[in-house]
Amino acid sequence: MFIPLHDQVPMRSLKAPHLTRVIMALTVLAWLITASGLFPGGIDGAAVVAGVIPAVLFGHAVLPDGYDLVPPSLTLLTSLFLHGSFLHLLGNMLFLQVFGDNVEDSMGHWRFVGFYLGCGAIADLTYAAMATSPEDPLIGASGAVAGVIGAYLVLHPRAHVWGLVMNVLPLRIRASWALGLWLVLQIYQVVFGVETSTAWWAHIGGFAAGVVLVLPLRRPVSPWGRPMG
Repeated sequence: MFIPLHDQVPMRSLKAPHLTRVIMALTVLAWLITASGLFPGGIDGAAVVAGVIPAVLFGHAVLPDGYDLVPPSLTLLTSLFLHGSFLHLLGNMLFLQVFGDNVEDSMGHWRFVGFYLGCGAIADLTYAAMATSPEDPLIGASGAVAGVIGAYLVLHPRAHVWGLVMNVLPLRIRASWALGLWLVLQIYQVVFGVETSTAWWAHIGGFAAGVVLVLPLRRPVSPWGRPMG
């Protein structure tokens, strides 16, 4: 297990990753609203209303009256801002904080938002297509964050990242190793892992989307290696 804390890649084009911070703020706000009980039914109620339920998304089931407040297709986006626990939220936000700024820097603010939401939607669709329990809702930013991880790995494979190995040991490690091992873990869990509440297929789908989408969405790079436009 590797928890990223800080990387050493400077911003080259933007002054600050404003929309990465906006996404983080909205996600934390959604957590506070649902965890505090301000949303009827709390986290569980929000998951049914705004989470991705494969059976509902594909038209094989419908939600009870009072829960069908969000169109099923829109839950591909609303689910990204909900989390089942504080640790779930914290892990995703740590990864987004460390890697999101450089990905946003490579694309610009608004293309990054489209990229983030697109990766999340593709991750949710991947999960829904492979779900073994299609009645269970999926929530969390993990798929979208996995897209950010994939993009960062394409953009900065030689960068070094400070983090905690096994959640304890501080270590500076190359991004290609840290994130590559993260990907291997996701694939291992899909192939050999036991059934858990973690949406491993969403991680793989989001990561693949990030790897593919970062190239057409990033700014053109000058011969001196600096983003243009």
